[in-house]
Amino acid sequence: MEYMILYIAVFIFGITIGSFLNVCIFRIPDKNDIVSERSHCLSCGNVLKWYELIPVVSFVLQRGKCRHCGVRISWQYPLIELANGVFYVWIVVLHGFAIPSLLYCLCASALLIISIIDWRTYEIPPGCNLFIGILGIFRILIDPARWLEYVLGFFVVSGLFLLIHWITKGRGIGGGDIKLMAAAGLLLGWQGALLAMVIGAVAGSVIHIALMKLCRKDRVLAFGPYLSLGIMISMLYGTLIIDWYIGFYK
Repeated sequence: MEYMILYIAVFIFGITIGSFLNVCIFRIPDKNDIVSERSHCLSCGNVLKWYELIPVVSFVLQRGKCRHCGVRISWQYPLIELANGVFYVWIVVLHGFAIPSLLYCLCASALLIISIIDWRTYEIPPGCNLFIGILGIFRILIDPARWLEYVLGFFVVSGLFLLIHWITKGRGIGGGDIKLMAAAGLLLGWQGALLAMVIGAVAGSVIHIALMKLCRKDRVLAFGPYLSLGIMISMLYGTLIIDWYIGFYK
């Protein structure tokens, strides 16, 4: 029962942060202020009251519509909030109530922002990559014995991506993807970064080809969401997957 209460608290914290993620997703591409500007309806511009900003609950009580103009509110709001809350609980259940879990939770939030913005604009916000990189630095500080593993993680995938970028003159991989994997490698270590890259590449190939066939999706690939998926899986189950793979050679 004690742990259940703590998990509920983590979930509430997660969906609250998720509300801020929606602000970032809508405002960062337009370079709008994400801190001081009051939350408002994107249709009528009315500044929202505190009771209109309760994560998930406000959306349900208002039946998905603005109380002032009646325009439907995007389903993105509750879905991002719920996803962030679920990710936070998922991470804590697997890794416990520890500092690495906090770092992974914050990284998961940044990955949600990256995934949605890159999917829509084909650009990864530099601030999100920087944020993940800072988390990686904290990772080294709390686990200094493995510092070399994290430093190698910074270079192993991003170096490969940089080489592809040079060879293809920027057509094969974007600068944002390079920086994302450098930052994530600093947090995951070189093995986790490689695993994230493989998962992201496979997922991107399969899913994007399917979208091109079924939904006439453009040939241009937004790689950020797929890399984010790989990073997320690596954070959650990286050790288990790597140990399972190495087991084949013992």
